[in-house]
Amino acid sequence: MNESKSKIKKYLILMLVLWIVLAIVLVCPLAYSIVESTNEQGALNISEFINKVIPSFTDIGTRFKVFSSEYIATLGKTLLYYTVFFVIISIILYLKNKSKGEYYNIEHGSSGWSENGEQYRVLSKNKGIILAEDNYLPIDKRGNINTLIVGRIRFW
Repeated sequence: MNESKSKIKKYLILMLVLWIVLAIVLVCPLAYSIVESTNEQGALNISEFINKVIPSFTDIGTRFKVFSSEYIATLGKTLLYYTVFFVIISIILYLKNKSKGEYYNIEHGSSGWSENGEQYRVLSKNKGIILAEDNYLPIDKRGNINTLIVGRIRFW
């Protein structure tokens, strides 16, 4: 449980830092360009917006100008839309990368599942078909000895 909280905390800190960086790099120049390309009637001139948005990304001053009184309302709306979009994308990414379960990414093929030599009720320690180090499938065993072995062959 503590490991899960730690992962969530790291993920939230990473997302917060990414949100701040992208807000400064992307949202501020977009808000500045929207205000500069809006005419007196409140309509956005798309061609003027495209001409202003590219230089506003490279101009550091636009990131400070957007906090003045004429730009702050548009900056607030743009930040709101950006935040909603960012939260939705962050939730989707978190759910896709969420742990697959308690047994995900652990080894499933070793004899580590047995304790205190309990595997030797079925297997042999000395002779037979090699399954793993010190684990042999006895040839002379009576009963069902059907075995599926998945993995690569190693020689010691």
